[in-house]
Amino acid sequence: MASSLRELRQRRKSVSATKKITKAMELIAASKVIRAQQAASKALPYTRELNRAVSALATHSANLEHPLTTRVERPRRAALLVLTSDRGMNGAFNSNVHKTGARMRARLEEQGMEVKRYVVGRKGVGYMKFRELSMAQTWEGFSDAPTFANAHEIADVLIKDFLTPYEEGGVDEIHAVYTRMESMLTQAPRVRRLLPLEVVEGVTELGEHDHIPQYDFEPDAATVLDAVMPVYVRSRVWFYLLQSSASILASQQRAMKSATDNANQLIESLTREANQARQAEITQEITEIVGGASALAESSAQD
Repeated sequence: MASSLRELRQRRKSVSATKKITKAMELIAASKVIRAQQAASKALPYTRELNRAVSALATHSANLEHPLTTRVERPRRAALLVLTSDRGMNGAFNSNVHKTGARMRARLEEQGMEVKRYVVGRKGVGYMKFRELSMAQTWEGFSDAPTFANAHEIADVLIKDFLTPYEEGGVDEIHAVYTRMESMLTQAPRVRRLLPLEVVEGVTELGEHDHIPQYDFEPDAATVLDAVMPVYVRSRVWFYLLQSSASILASQQRAMKSATDNANQLIESLTREANQARQAEITQEITEIVGGASALAESSAQD
């Protein structure tokens, strides 16, 4: 019984140490997610207005054959940008991203396209390597705190491959898989096409009742389109990175809170078991003492 009591106390001590870690991670994630939400909110007005301008620009230059807005009649290769996290302990975040990415890849392959993978986050890179899936480009180390420089680098690689001919390894379409933070409790993986530009997508994300304003373009729409399109792609990648960052931290906070709550329940259960074991041990000791005293009394009476 004494050995069992020691084991229960050791388990309770171990769970208590784990609880301290999960509680600390929960508090860190809670403080970071606020900053991530603020960063996403600050970037939203610029992203929204840029989308409106690009949508209007594409509408006015509908007759122009710009490489970033012209859809290939028979696309043969597509790029799939997958945004994952660098660290684990964030619940089903990465699993949901990979499932969404796998469905999108299967859809593209059904359409007869080859898929090139571009992966952000160590977890995504590890997932691909474990399954021996090829990757065209990877980025790591900034999933929970991205900068615009990171978005700039990723977007420029994607644009370069989009403008490269198919025969030289280029792609005809670019799709992004990211996680949209809808609330602290809900983070939904989404797929969006980056290139060629879809005007409808830009308008839809602005709201059903928004209208594209009228613009005057100088020197002309084609020249402005050449200058604005790379900025638009960088802005979209930046928006996806910020949304994924906030989603990672919110998922981690929720997962660590759940782990802390489970640790509390386990500690309570182990404490009850330890108390019962200790009670049984004391009862056995008292019984042995009383039995010994009775035997001594009987022996004395016989003498």
